[in-house]
Amino acid sequence: MVYLLLAGCLFADVGYQQVWMKLVAGLHPLPGRDPTGSALRQARQRLGPAPLRALFDLLRGPAVTSAAAVWWRGLLPVVVDGTVLTVADSAANLRRYAKQRGNNGGSGYPTLRLSALLACGTRSVLDAVFDPLSTGEIAQAEQLTRSLRAGMLLLGDRNYASADLITTIAATGAHLLIRCKTSRKLPRIGRCHDGSWLSRIGTRPVRIVDARISITTTQGRHTGDYRLITTLLDARRHPAGDLARLYHQRWEIETAYLELKSTILGGRVLRARTPDGTDQEIHALLVTYQILRTAMVDATDSQPGLDPDRASFTTALHAARDQIVQAAGVIAGAVIDLVGVIGERVLANLLPDRRIRTKTRMIKRSNSKYQARGPNTDRRTYNATTSIDVITDEP
Repeated sequence: MVYLLLAGCLFADVGYQQVWMKLVAGLHPLPGRDPTGSALRQARQRLGPAPLRALFDLLRGPAVTSAAAVWWRGLLPVVVDGTVLTVADSAANLRRYAKQRGNNGGSGYPTLRLSALLACGTRSVLDAVFDPLSTGEIAQAEQLTRSLRAGMLLLGDRNYASADLITTIAATGAHLLIRCKTSRKLPRIGRCHDGSWLSRIGTRPVRIVDARISITTTQGRHTGDYRLITTLLDARRHPAGDLARLYHQRWEIETAYLELKSTILGGRVLRARTPDGTDQEIHALLVTYQILRTAMVDATDSQPGLDPDRASFTTALHAARDQIVQAAGVIAGAVIDLVGVIGERVLANLLPDRRIRTKTRMIKRSNSKYQARGPNTDRRTYNATTSIDVITDEP
């Protein structure tokens, strides 16, 4: 049943009976009987969520890699953020997960909030929690601080700039780099040579970086102001400009959520129709994602100097699907390295170095006839340059 649940994440577009058929497709003509849909459902219920939770707890954590790009000045950049997942519209799920209110009647399905702690360089999951939407991202981030350690640098958006959470994060021994509102009133208790300045949040000394980031293309120039809070107080060891550049890695978790919700699930609603089944399915999803990420990092780590960003998640996912259908490694006496097969496919289809983007990713042809972002959306690609200036009130 554990194998079935993991395979169900690889084949999210078919029911569990069809997933079973893919699991046993490579075993033909060995004798066997195919269970009914009801038998599979009862077996999943008997299994419960605990084994999948235990498996996720075993696998979660930063991937082991020697890639220099994963580290920043001896620190491991990690990021926290939340997202929303849609669950099946059943009476049992509605007793725990509510539908979102909004215009035009709100959402058609119940939703839950998932928050994850992610290693930026490899996008490996360090920890994750999920609750009804009534539990906020700050409360979930408080839970995730259990997985922070000394030597980590936590990145977060403006939602996480609360004084209590900053105190909790700092108590773990990890450092932080969190954006806050530029209008936030903070006391100035000292200045640094790089234009940043020292302040205090509660009883915790912090350093403030005010930066103006500009992106220039042939179509013009766009500028925005950022205020960052950090517990890295040494301006010579951690210059303000470098911190502003590093903060961009916060977006790695958005890419990871895209891989979970779009690449794996294809935008589909979770299958399970009970809260325990949802717990089971989400942990299976996290385990599947983590296994693929581990295989990808193992592959890129075999070539010194290769950035893990060059590995394609879609390539790894399709390679894993092929291995399942072929029943690779499940027949006694067969010697097949599953990670090696996925890794070879990843290395043969490396992504190009990242381009500078001026806006969020948008598809060229929508699946809907309705223009979600308007008919005049500019979908062209531009060469761009980025400049970062540290703002100071001194001459």
